[in-house]
Amino acid sequence: MASNIYDPKNETVPPYTGGGPPPVVITQPTVAYQVPVIVGGQMGPKPAPITCRSCNQQIVTRVELKSSTKTHLFALLLCCVFFPCACLPYCIDSCHNADHYCPNCNAYIGSYTN
Repeated sequence: MASNIYDPKNETVPPYTGGGPPPVVITQPTVAYQVPVIVGGQMGPKPAPITCRSCNQQIVTRVELKSSTKTHLFALLLCCVFFPCACLPYCIDSCHNADHYCPNCNAYIGSYTN
């Protein structure tokens, strides 16, 4: 009766020889992003003289004003307080972000946020 009892101590496990398939290595292509760097606080809400990093020319930036989240929040607040003034933040330049672009190659230079 004792011979029918399973005893794991009596079994031997064959050693791993590493004969399986080789490991699969997948490499993904790397993507380089060009991040604009603003040096020394040269950017402001108005056009600024700078060297474009894209075309290496001395330029004065072209500025585009764009509404920001702050602009929309001020408009919402004015809408709740005094409705006729709700459009005021869209007419005031200081409530917008100023995006700077190169006038030669149209490259994005940087942003100025209030």
